[in-house]
Amino acid sequence: MELEIVSPEALLFSGEVESVTVPGNSGSFQILNNHAPIVSTLVAGQVKIQGSISLNEAHQSKFMQDGNMTYLDIQSGAVELSGNKVILLTE
Repeated sequence: MELEIVSPEALLFSGEVESVTVPGNSGSFQILNNHAPIVSTLVAGQVKIQGSISLNEAHQSKFMQDGNMTYLDIQSGAVELSGNKVILLTE
């Protein structure tokens, strides 16, 4: 599935991933390929991205990578999934 992570400053990431786990209001939840469409607000926490991804050097310092997992700490945001494309708006 395709993932885009957008902050007020820039597009932080765009590419193919295996799954994304986000901090929702009622707890973390995972989005997998072919997941049903969803829109949700996000709270402070950690976004976990599974898959081998390449990060833009300009934004690499915002992420932590450990093997096949990439992590991004966020303060708040929103997520939308439609047609196997996840758009994550974050601060």
